[in-house]
Amino acid sequence: MLMEKYDCAVREVMDRVRETQRENIEKAADMIVKAVKDGGGIHVYDTGHIIDSELVDRAGGLALLRRLRYTFEVSSTARTIDRRGIVDNKEGLAGYALRASKAAPGDVLIIGSVSGKTVPVVDMAIEAHKLGITIIAVTSVSYSSSVSSDHSCKKRLFEIADLVIDNCSCPGDAMLSVEGLESRFAPSSGISAAYIMWCLSACIVEKMLQDGRMPTVFQSVNQPNGWDRYYEMTERYDKLGF
Repeated sequence: MLMEKYDCAVREVMDRVRETQRENIEKAADMIVKAVKDGGGIHVYDTGHIIDSELVDRAGGLALLRRLRYTFEVSSTARTIDRRGIVDNKEGLAGYALRASKAAPGDVLIIGSVSGKTVPVVDMAIEAHKLGITIIAVTSVSYSSSVSSDHSCKKRLFEIADLVIDNCSCPGDAMLSVEGLESRFAPSSGISAAYIMWCLSACIVEKMLQDGRMPTVFQSVNQPNGWDRYYEMTERYDKLGF
């Protein structure tokens, strides 16, 4: 059955992550704990592969992980003209967004991109380095190595980041060839990245508690007094930075 093939394929990816990425996950946790101790912020910039929506503002999640996101919108009611790609391929826009954000030198920026090749991702990483921000990449090294960068610098995310956590997804991301389908089916990067980020969160919690600091962890707003508790935790984060 296709479900069993999918299950086996996912298990293989998760096993590779466990066997090969533990050391870098620990290193990433050390970087984050040090940055927080020094008063820095932790930002998560993701390109649609679950990292920020899975981790940020989640019940049981760390308040210190903060979403970094930007939009670009122009209102024009004139004739219809195809403008697809004009924003995604514009160099400098992501860097401008980072400079306009609350990110500062000494912070850590986690960038999630399975291919690591797109202009916004590479732009964001380049600008982060200029600002003195540490970059942790969650990407597929095999996938990224098989494609060319869209950025004029010709570099991919894994070639720029200070630390790379490989999500061990295959080139193209989709794992399964299925008879009757023209394209491969079932990507692994979302599940793998979520697993990596929760492992990273666990390491952060452990290291901070060992250091005598209790990180703020959100509770479900759907429990009794959930929203009151959420606002309390938000105020605690705003006061302590973690």
